[in-house]
Amino acid sequence: MAHVLRKIRKFCESFPHLKAISQFYLKFRRILRDGEKLQTERKELGELVFRRRLKKLHERLNKLIEWQDPDDILKEIIKKVKRQQPRILTFVEHPGVPCHNNYGEYLIRIGVLKRKVSGGSVSFKGAEAYAVLLSIFVTCKLRGIGFPMYMKTSLQHYIKTGQPMLLGEYSAAKKMDLAA
Repeated sequence: MAHVLRKIRKFCESFPHLKAISQFYLKFRRILRDGEKLQTERKELGELVFRRRLKKLHERLNKLIEWQDPDDILKEIIKKVKRQQPRILTFVEHPGVPCHNNYGEYLIRIGVLKRKVSGGSVSFKGAEAYAVLLSIFVTCKLRGIGFPMYMKTSLQHYIKTGQPMLLGEYSAAKKMDLAA
C-alpha cells in the first residue's frame, strides 16, 4: 500500500484546496493502521472477536471507497484503491505477514538494477531465462543455499537424468551428505 499512499499524498500536496483527498487519505491510512493493530492483537482477542473486527475493517474500507460525490481526482484515487481492494487487508488475515512488501521489493531489486545497467534483455526468451535464474538465485539465498553449487549440482543431475534438480531434492541430498 506504500505506493498507493504515496500517490494519494502527492495528490494532497498538489491540490491542497481539495480537502476530500486528505480526508480520504487519513481514513484509508487509519484503516491500514487499525489492521496492523488487529493483526498484533489476534491471539489476545481470540478468533471470534478477531473475525468480527476484521469484518468491520472490511466494511469501513467498503464504505470509504463508496465516497459520496467525489471530484475527478478523488475518483481516480478511489479507482486505484478499488483495484487493490481484494488484497488491501490480506496482511491482517495471515499471522506474521507484514503490511508492506518491502522485503519482496528488496528481493527483486537485483533484477531491476541489472536491467538498468545492461539495458534489459533483447528478446523475450532472454528476459524469461533471466527471470528464471533470478528466481532460483533468490530462492537459494532465502534457503541459505549456495547458488553456484546448486547450479553445478543441478546441471550434473540434468546431464545424468534429463531432469532438473529441484531445490527440495538438493536440500535433501545435502542433508544425506552431512549425515554420512
